[in-house]
Amino acid sequence: MDMNGVSFSYGKRTVFEGADLVLEPGNIYGLLGLNGAGKSTLLRILSGLLFPDSGRVRILGQEPARRAPGFLSRMFMLSEALHLPAIRDREYISRLAPFYPNFDRTLLERLLRELEVPRRQKLSTLSLGERKKFHLAFGLACQTPLLFLDEPSNGLDIPSKGMFRRLLVEALTEEQIIIIATHQAKDVETLIDRILILHEGHFVLHRSVPEVSASLQFTLETTPSERTFPGPLHMEPVPGGFACVRAQENAGDGHLDLELLFKAVIENPGTFARLFPME
Repeated sequence: MDMNGVSFSYGKRTVFEGADLVLEPGNIYGLLGLNGAGKSTLLRILSGLLFPDSGRVRILGQEPARRAPGFLSRMFMLSEALHLPAIRDREYISRLAPFYPNFDRTLLERLLRELEVPRRQKLSTLSLGERKKFHLAFGLACQTPLLFLDEPSNGLDIPSKGMFRRLLVEALTEEQIIIIATHQAKDVETLIDRILILHEGHFVLHRSVPEVSASLQFTLETTPSERTFPGPLHMEPVPGGFACVRAQENAGDGHLDLELLFKAVIENPGTFARLFPME
């Protein structure tokens, strides 16, 4: 999957400006950004729901904007806003499953049981969390090479979030690309393989979790640390002291706090561009 020089605007508001991106199969990508940074827009461009103003997008050898049936059958997108129809689950499954050649009905039934989704009632009557779990189970059962998830943990309770993480890891194959766009950094911190951060129309960080955690230290310090050298990339008060992010090459202990990392990147995009040049 690759984007080359992609630009996109909503009227006079520029979302992307000459953005480049290459994604490899066998990875779960965590896509982070401020409100309005373009996370949902990116997923819509990759799925062919929006068309770039300029630039090129190629996925599985095709242009998503063409919305070819052969492409759509290999892609599934879970949107943040779910509007499931007023039909029962079995009717929904019988109507949509034939569009996906690798659909596994046995897997779907197992996922629905594990996620404790109510059955034999109209999907429109389900709660937000239940609708989210039904759609997630259906998407995993489609077994598509491309799986785009927009705020998938919104509406899920704590046990369901844990099960969501487990099921997603179990579902990943070496041929699959999964992108999770989220504001809930803690929900995906232990799930993702690679980190994508969008800021001001560009990808300012695109690195694997081990690469990032090996070059940064996430520490709890009891005294303000601006006076020490090198200074922190981000610091905030927490119970017991100050949570800090510091650049320290080859000194990381493998721990990663995704929320603190995101704040540090947004505050210091130039520094992170030097620490982690875009690949």
